Amino acid sequence: MDQNNQKRNRTFQIAFGGICLVLTLLCMFGGAFIPGVDLTLFAVASFFTAVMIIETGVGGGALLFAGASVLGLIIIPNKAALIPYIFLFGYYGILKLFIEKIRSPVLQVLLKCVFFAAALCIGLLGFRELLAAGIDLPDYAPWILIPAGVIFLLLYDYIFTLAVRWYFRRMKKAGSDDLKLS
Repeated sequence: MDQNNQKRNRTFQIAFGGICLVLTLLCMFGGAFIPGVDLTLFAVASFFTAVMIIETGVGGGALLFAGASVLGLIIIPNKAALIPYIFLFGYYGILKLFIEKIRSPVLQVLLKCVFFAAALCIGLLGFRELLAAGIDLPDYAPWILIPAGVIFLLLYDYIFTLAVRWYFRRMKKAGSDDLKLS
């Protein structure tokens, strides 16, 4: 009986991962080709990594991110448009989980701000043309764009938290105390 439950659980994890992978790739494909909603679709795609973590653990979320990134690069012709997903949104659920294991909310926010600022610095200074492909950014100095970006990304973090809480309430019902992610 226990072996049957393990097989059923493993089958569920594989099927659920496949569904999350398809949904992630659909969002990535849309983000690569629909101007104006690209960052929104990449943010939605990042939610599936969090759902995978909730249902299968960190390994499942990491596998989903890696699989979506590799498959996205293979099947989506506009490779440059995938950079925001690969370098920021895709793995954010995993990073969020580990940062929020720290007990101090102040330190959590500080670490998120440092992470966001570092990602934006790399993006703006190193990959500006690729990271902002299709996004018309004004030519403001990085010292203006980075704080504005951090504020935007903290708002994204807040919405991400609300989405995860919604998933627990509506979809998961029983919730899980071992995976916080909210």
